[in-house]
Amino acid sequence: MKARALPALSLGLLLCPAAQSLEAAPPYAPLAFLAGSCWKGTFPKSTVTDEHCFSWIYGGRFLRDRHVVHREGKPDDRGESVYVWDAVRHELRYLYIESAGGFAEGTVTAEDGVLVFPATRYTEGGEDQTYRSRWRRQGPDAYEVVTEFKAGEAWQPGLTVRMVRSREAPGD
Repeated sequence: MKARALPALSLGLLLCPAAQSLEAAPPYAPLAFLAGSCWKGTFPKSTVTDEHCFSWIYGGRFLRDRHVVHREGKPDDRGESVYVWDAVRHELRYLYIESAGGFAEGTVTAEDGVLVFPATRYTEGGEDQTYRSRWRRQGPDAYEVVTEFKAGEAWQPGLTVRMVRSREAPGD
């Protein structure tokens, strides 16, 4: 497609009734409790913290998660996920990018109140790591993240972090 066609395509999408009638809330319901807040946790047996701030973007059509890993005396690591409802596949998807150049993409589902991130691949610097996570809500102001890593054909424990609501998410 020629670059000149992109503005016309964008305008066409804006004028298309289907594009205007997007409904954000139902597909994102399992993640909605995160929106508008920052959540902070400390990695096990360390002082390393991870804070995730969730906010709706583009009128609630997407959910953004910006996070910062803070290590005393070292530069912060930053990352961002954008959650997207894929209406064709009928699944909630995400793209994660981070400051060292790594990325991952995958899906998330809700099973019995737990957010399930099935096995996916994180890639950085030409190397891959397969991981999976489960986020279990613990009342209105906390959730627990359990992450496992694949080693060969077996899953190995990774880390468990309790994330606590720390503040209101900053606006964009």
